Order: sequence, then C-alpha cells, then structure tokens
Amino acid sequence: MSNSSIAARAAKVVYLETRAKPPNLIDVHVGDRVRLRRKLLHMSQQESGDLIDLTFQQVQKYERGTNRISASKLFEISRALKCRISLFFDGLPDFDNDDRLPSANQPEAAAMRFLQTSEGVELAQAFPRIPGGTKRRRILELVKSLADD
Repeated sequence: MSNSSIAARAAKVVYLETRAKPPNLIDVHVGDRVRLRRKLLHMSQQESGDLIDLTFQQVQKYERGTNRISASKLFEISRALKCRISLFFDGLPDFDNDDRLPSANQPEAAAMRFLQTSEGVELAQAFPRIPGGTKRRRILELVKSLADD
C-alpha cells in the first residue's frame, strides 16, 4: 500500500471520528424558542448578544441548537428577552408516555418554522387585526393558491 493511500485512509478515519454529531432535539427546540422570542421583540442577533455578552455567531449557534445553552446563560437570555425561562420549553411533549420528540411534520413544527421568519412574525401580528372572518378566509385561500404554484 502506498504512502498516499495510507494517508488518505488515515485522513478519512480522522474525519469520520471528529465529524460533529447532529444537535440534540431538545437543544434545537430551546434554540427555536429563543429565536422566536428575539424576533418577536424585533431584536437582531447582535443586539441580543450584546445584552448577554455573546457574539452574534454564538447566538446563532444557540438558536440552531448546535451549542447547548447552560442554565446560567439561559437565565441571562430570559432576562434579556423579558420572558419566563419556561417559555423556551413550552411545546415539548410530555415524556410520561413517549420519550420521543414530535416529528418535524407536525403542525407545531410548521408553525414554529413560520414564526421564525421575519415575514411570519409580521403576518402573525397583522392577521388577527383584519376585520371579519370572510376577509381572513380569502387571504388564507390566496396564500394556499400561491403556495401551490
């Protein structure tokens, strides 16, 4: 076996051994909730990071669930975002009967993905102010038809 093939195999082993594991689903859920709360306050990642002595890159990692948030940092985040710590855990399933988290296909997951966008937050705030169920229903039908195109 040549030196170059041995080196290539060694590099592959090192890559496979150091490859990052996927984020924990609870960390992702908590990060999603942190992002949602920050967006509801119209706060940038830089602004929220400044309040809790983090870079915006670290805020991104927390919001994606790639880095776990310690208890003390979660406490700081809840103070900076002016909310209860329990808000970050709302929506997790009861673990009495099932140890698995809900799948990404469930309506709650779709609503969270929607609310994590700037447009989603704005639409969610404006939609209830539209008078009359008929107008809201027509807007819903328009959105559905645009989504089907």
